[in-house]
Amino acid sequence: MTGVHARHFDYLDRYVQLGLAGDRLISVSFPATPDDDATDDHSLLDRISAYLEGVEDDFRDVETGLTVPTTHRNVLEQVRDIPYGDQLSVDALARITPGLDPDDPDDLDAVRTALAQNPLPLVIPDHRVRDGPSAAPPEVEQKLRALEDL
Repeated sequence: MTGVHARHFDYLDRYVQLGLAGDRLISVSFPATPDDDATDDHSLLDRISAYLEGVEDDFRDVETGLTVPTTHRNVLEQVRDIPYGDQLSVDALARITPGLDPDDPDDLDAVRTALAQNPLPLVIPDHRVRDGPSAAPPEVEQKLRALEDL
């Protein structure tokens, strides 16, 4: 279902907006107002609604279309595997990401950059990396962390 879909969520006090290309999710954002052409009817928005009401969901089955550098993709794929309610440090994330060395400051910077530029926050749960940046606005990140008791 190609297009832009958005719905307001009271818990976040803002919209969650999804960008899709075919059946692949390519963007997640949290605007104060959605794009003019956004529709509020999408099954992923229904799942996000349930998640924000406390239903556990890891969103791992959501088809994504990441267009990021390979190192960032490797980091984000590891983030995607962090279970609901769990968290990792930047150091631990570097340790489990293929090709990265947690003792190399440049690799730790690469992890932080991948998190900060994550095009799919919430679906790729960068809020589960306790000492890293999130691509979600700080107030959204805090609410997602609170929801999962992180």
